[in-house]
Amino acid sequence: MSSTKLDREHVRTLYERHGPVLLAYALSLLQDRSASEDVLHQVFMKLLQKDPAINGQPLHYLFRAIRNTALNHRRLHSREVELAPNGHWLKSPSGMEEIGLALQSALAELPDGQREIMILRVWGEMTFEEAGAVLDISPNTAASRYRYALAKLKERLKPLAKE
Repeated sequence: MSSTKLDREHVRTLYERHGPVLLAYALSLLQDRSASEDVLHQVFMKLLQKDPAINGQPLHYLFRAIRNTALNHRRLHSREVELAPNGHWLKSPSGMEEIGLALQSALAELPDGQREIMILRVWGEMTFEEAGAVLDISPNTAASRYRYALAKLKERLKPLAKE
């Protein structure tokens, strides 16, 4: 496994290129836009402060870092009560906002593991091996969770297909 040294310019490029999908991933975990933005910024601030060497692909490291930071945030703030949800994390093409909201709602109803693998596969464009490495599960488990998620989403979104 190769090691990549991340300088400030490389970190900036990663942020510009992958920031939106990493933010969407954090939002899917936290359901809170401001907390998700905080998580994203914490991860990138640590990269800028430490000038680290990363084993493997930087994007996979970033997904793991977002996940770990989001889960830590969730643990720390588990007793806080959110007064109102902070908007939508899934961007929809113009004219398809209703479908986008339905998909976001259906994704939110999936168990965490299934939702995470769906986001990593579809929006993160990862293989089962890569997503499994991010989530610390086997590729076969990642594939199973993905299949279960697809089946649940298909069932949940079936009414939209009739419209």
